[in-house]
Amino acid sequence: MADAIATTARLILRNWRLGDPADFAAMHAMGCDPKVMATLGPLMTREQTAALMERLDQRAQEQGRTFWAAERKADGQVIGFIGGIRSAVPAIEGMLEIGWRLAWDAWGHGYATEGARATIAHLQRTDPGEAIYAITATTNHRSQAVMKRLGMTYWEGHDFDHPAVPAGCPLESHVTYRLEP
Repeated sequence: MADAIATTARLILRNWRLGDPADFAAMHAMGCDPKVMATLGPLMTREQTAALMERLDQRAQEQGRTFWAAERKADGQVIGFIGGIRSAVPAIEGMLEIGWRLAWDAWGHGYATEGARATIAHLQRTDPGEAIYAITATTNHRSQAVMKRLGMTYWEGHDFDHPAVPAGCPLESHVTYRLEP
């Protein structure tokens, strides 16, 4: 657990291990799963997965935070990512953003909420006094439910069309949730 950023009863949140076939396989499996990507965007190629992992690693190096690998303690399996960044999305650019993506078989077990709570605690230690934000597609009701369980509230008047989503796509419209310090 030397590389752990945060831990919970069931999870280790850690940096991605670039070049580790198991980390790549876990990330790519999520990006290729139509159930996982249904509210996130198109299925990912191997090249897109590698580029995403590079960006996450770069954020970890530059910001000291990223969307970390979420490793299940019971079996050492990476079940997704959970973490926080300084957002590059124009609607909340520069603000603390938390996010998660889990493998389909990890849904419904409370991992997103558990890992996000650990992320919030970490961000409140490293960046005290700052609000924390989360964004998701308007249609992603599961993520919105997690946001509510975290005590986040819908940030009225701050819905936006995500610039990385093609115009007219059902995933274009996004909502923003906020957690006051």
